[in-house]
Amino acid sequence: MENEELNWRLRVFDSLSYPTLIIKPDYTLESANRRFFEIFGQRAEEIKGEKCYQFFYGTENPCNSKNCPLVRVLHTKQGYTLPWRNKDRWEDRVFSPILDDDGEVAYIIESIRDVTRIKKLESELSGIKELISRVVHSSASAIIAADKKGGMQLMNPAAKELFKVGDNARHIKNAEQLYPPGKAKEIMSMLRDENTGGKGKLSGIRTNIVAADGEEITVELSAAIIYDDDDNESATMAIYNDLRKKLEIEKQLKEAQKQLAQSEKMASLGQLAAGVAHEINNPLTGILMYAGMIMEHLDENSQLRRDIECIIEDANRCREIVKSLLAYSRSSDSKRSIIHVNDLVEQSFKLTRDQKIFRNIHIEKQLSEEMMLLNVDTNKLSQVIINLVINAADAMDGEGRLTVRTCRDKSAQKIFLEISDTGYGISEENLSKIFDPFFSTKPRGKSTGLGLSIAYGIVEEHGGRISVKETGPGGTTFLLELPQYIPAEE
Repeated sequence: MENEELNWRLRVFDSLSYPTLIIKPDYTLESANRRFFEIFGQRAEEIKGEKCYQFFYGTENPCNSKNCPLVRVLHTKQGYTLPWRNKDRWEDRVFSPILDDDGEVAYIIESIRDVTRIKKLESELSGIKELISRVVHSSASAIIAADKKGGMQLMNPAAKELFKVGDNARHIKNAEQLYPPGKAKEIMSMLRDENTGGKGKLSGIRTNIVAADGEEITVELSAAIIYDDDDNESATMAIYNDLRKKLEIEKQLKEAQKQLAQSEKMASLGQLAAGVAHEINNPLTGILMYAGMIMEHLDENSQLRRDIECIIEDANRCREIVKSLLAYSRSSDSKRSIIHVNDLVEQSFKLTRDQKIFRNIHIEKQLSEEMMLLNVDTNKLSQVIINLVINAADAMDGEGRLTVRTCRDKSAQKIFLEISDTGYGISEENLSKIFDPFFSTKPRGKSTGLGLSIAYGIVEEHGGRISVKETGPGGTTFLLELPQYIPAEE
């Protein structure tokens, strides 16, 4: 019976798929299984009585180091695994104690397992992880990852810069801190909604994020939910592209397109206005001449006298409109001279005829003392300033504060003139039409609607730009940008 059990145990030992040795506590090789002899090309009589250090290391000196797996197993009476590299092979050498009836180590079984393929896969996986890590950290796009509860797991350098967290990324406890209130939940709802681009995915949506200093930044967001093998949500990741520069360029492009359209429209209308003005001017002259002659032959008490006066009054008003049309069409010659912008402002205020409208208006002049020369037609530019000043006074109903500021941008070689009022502002629906010919918010008969159109044309003729810097219930600020004149010696 004992022989049968022994034979059974030997057959099990020989059937093990790993090369396996039995070693005595004195390091003597006692036996090995069939797989061992196949792998190492040895016979039983060749290893019998050999010491393990002689067989594996070719040395006569036993290893007494605590790092020796046999020493460790003998000391702890517990199994131990030693990773081992043999040239281009990787092995796991597993040492297991066989205890006698007294609990002492009688034998040690050593199994040699070839793990080369696993190690290569691990190495490849490690290389892929390293590559992904480098890609993520070197990406120009901001990338973050969070666990399923929103806890931050990853934030690459671009994300730290975008969110302005620097080295304090650890203070971001939850992804919700990166968005305006409620926005993170809204994005998660969109990610789970198959109608918004696919289950667990969002691509190229525009949204706002919140930086560490509280600034809201418009970004393009692509996001995804990461699922585990059981299709459960395990994490989320998001990629952000800062849109501030793009939006600024789009804004400038729209402004340039708007100015181009305005210029083209005004050029066409200018040609029309010039022709209309010349055609109307001759009959107007005749109307005024004959009306004046009739007035001379009427008695002071004639009933027709008042009618003729109305004809003359309306004809004179038409003549003023014709003058404005001629100015709008730039049919008059331009005579330029060098003048300091502050002198131009003072000159314009002196030419303002109706001083009564400024009786209850406080005028504040914030004029820079820098050298700011212009090469302009002073009469035309004065007309622009006078028009803006009178419009400002009208917007305040003759009561408020009017501020005039001058300054320059030396590097851009530009001079800026701002005229601000504390009036009722310009409505959004009217803002895009204020420079259109014949557009006016004033009562009929109070304005021709050509003032700002003429101002626009004059400023553009001088290579400048006129625009509304800001407007609202607290008032409006018009901005004039004009090229600075630089004397040759400078």
